[in-house]
Amino acid sequence: MITKTAVSFKNINRLAIPATISGIAEPLLSITDTAIVGNIPVDGVESLAAAGIVGSFLSMLIWVLGQTRSAISAIISQYLGANKLNEVSNLPAQAIFLNLTLSIIVLLSTVFVIEDIFRLFEASGKILDYCVSYYGIRVWGFPLTLFTFALFGIFRGLQNTFYPMLVATIGAGLNIVLDFVLVYGIEGYVPALYLEGAAWASLISQAVMAILAFLLLMAKTNINLKLQLPINKELKSLIYMSLNLFVRTLALNTALLLAVREATALGTKYIGAHTIAVNIWLFAAFFIDGYSAAGNSMGGRLLGAKDYNGLWRLAKKINTYGIMVSLILMLLGFLCYEPIGRLFSKEILVLNTFYSVFYIVLFGLPMNSIAFLFDGMFKGMGKMKYLRNVLLVATFLGFVPTLYLGLYLGWGIHAIWMAFIIWMLFRSMPLVWKFRTTFKPLLQKG
Repeated sequence: MITKTAVSFKNINRLAIPATISGIAEPLLSITDTAIVGNIPVDGVESLAAAGIVGSFLSMLIWVLGQTRSAISAIISQYLGANKLNEVSNLPAQAIFLNLTLSIIVLLSTVFVIEDIFRLFEASGKILDYCVSYYGIRVWGFPLTLFTFALFGIFRGLQNTFYPMLVATIGAGLNIVLDFVLVYGIEGYVPALYLEGAAWASLISQAVMAILAFLLLMAKTNINLKLQLPINKELKSLIYMSLNLFVRTLALNTALLLAVREATALGTKYIGAHTIAVNIWLFAAFFIDGYSAAGNSMGGRLLGAKDYNGLWRLAKKINTYGIMVSLILMLLGFLCYEPIGRLFSKEILVLNTFYSVFYIVLFGLPMNSIAFLFDGMFKGMGKMKYLRNVLLVATFLGFVPTLYLGLYLGWGIHAIWMAFIIWMLFRSMPLVWKFRTTFKPLLQKG
């Protein structure tokens, strides 16, 4: 059984700090594109809008099919806690093969109808043209990202967040360098590709990350990615967990995509402002998600070892640390309120619209922290069905009614961000209640 010392500040942060760095690298790719694209000298506002629309759609695809990462991590961490890791030795290869097959099917099914898809986001004219050209390049990084995510899930299940951090940091750094080079060009050497340059920068970075993650897994673990039969007994559980997370992520992305659609319908300055706000929201989410990753890895292992006291201590500690981080981020946001906006755009109309809702984003961070931290723990424990139900209720009884009531009342972009606040309230409270009612009775006295 895992001892009490396992749930310590040192051990939690050994997982959380690398996971935080790794996690923020993911939205940093989108934020870099947003900041650099928003300052393109030709059609900067239209390019920013297109990057926001395409980024939201690709995030939906990645989050929907990337849920195998959490399922793999949950199963591996629980078997590790039970000292039975050898029983799932051939599962990762089977899961990755299944995931990549699905990703290629989805990729090929979208390529030929992409213009129609972006019209559903109210994109038209020059913005629609930019969406199509930007997506036509970035979409090929989709299978690469899913492959990398799956490998990160294996590392996380093995209680290792250092190697994912290393890969993600290298990928993010490379993306930033390539963004500047390919978007703005180098006179006499590299032509300025503007929005398409940002797409190529992301694609190249995703390829490098996939290769590095694969090489590290081969060199540093005993996991074999050679596809072998028979089918592992846990593959059925993995598929079931992934399907629950698939439905959950569809609900999650319904909220995110409706927000993009309604912001686009309000006008160019609104989708530009929303793109900035949502990228900052996601950046903060992944920053907080470092402790969620620690809860994911350690929660699954503690459950596998049936250490319920340790599980309770873990929940208390990661929530304390996570809320502290969210409060620091909120304070920094208010201290740098206007400079943050100017990082992304010089357009006064876009900035003024962004400033009018940024405070809502910041005030919601502590509540977001609670939702994300318990999300991570529940995923690590394999409680995907409950997570699915919570998200369905939060989206369709919380977010959607608030959004359209606010728009009906004329709140404009404020309706979108008030809907996010209600959404996160509906996501966080049921998770707190479920954890307390499930595990408090199992605590051993003394």
